[in-house]
Amino acid sequence: MDIIVLVGSSGTGKSYQAISLARDKNIEYIIDDGLLIKGNRVLGGTSAKREKSKMAAVKRALFINQSHREEIKGIINREKPESILILGTSDKMVKSIVRTLELGEISEKIYIESYASEEDIKTARRFRTGEGKHVIPVPTFEIKKDFSGYFLNPLRVFRKLGLSETQEYHEKSVVRPTFSYMGKYTISDRVIRELIFFVSNKAIGIKRISSIDISTFPHGIKIEIDVIAVYGNPIKSIIEEVQKQVIYEIEEMTSLNILGVNIYVKNLFIPE
Repeated sequence: MDIIVLVGSSGTGKSYQAISLARDKNIEYIIDDGLLIKGNRVLGGTSAKREKSKMAAVKRALFINQSHREEIKGIINREKPESILILGTSDKMVKSIVRTLELGEISEKIYIESYASEEDIKTARRFRTGEGKHVIPVPTFEIKKDFSGYFLNPLRVFRKLGLSETQEYHEKSVVRPTFSYMGKYTISDRVIRELIFFVSNKAIGIKRISSIDISTFPHGIKIEIDVIAVYGNPIKSIIEEVQKQVIYEIEEMTSLNILGVNIYVKNLFIPE
């Protein structure tokens, strides 16, 4: 197995460049900040950017926790990759990851300065220091459960493959790590209820909402809604549309991960 490492200090754009580098070198697997990634999927691990302190984030990225370490080792043994790209902030860090995961010897070492342009690195530093944002080299839906309630933005990247070839597209996630905040914020159930009322009141065929129940879980929330429908309308299609709109509005406004929206038609309203 070939072990390729990408080294660069924090905020120089390693995660941003990771997918492009992996594709240039035909590498399917990436290890970045505690995650094992294959293509556009997270195979295992937990993002270090979700930890509550910078020290905890470092430990997560270095696979200090035994269960985390064994999970990743097990997936690598199962997948048997031909090569892996490992990201780190220093030579010491990438050597530590390789040693901890028992991957063997490093085959190739690449420094971010030799791959990214000086302008790209300056932009990445400004992005990090000015806005406190980080990039994760997978689409938002892949890591959203780990960041439920934290503001996520997709970063769509287009890349021309050659003079006569069409552009290649991939998505990355932009997050603000938990440990970058100076304080805490909460999104109350009242906000969620107001959004649900707003969506439902726009739906033709729903007379009113009789109750809303919100259950909170580690990876997101589950919503149950009791409604009174207007007789004479196609109930199934109306309810499906309300479900879609509730999920869209809440995820768009709050970044909460919606585990499910169950809608129960408890009664019918018959217009006179």
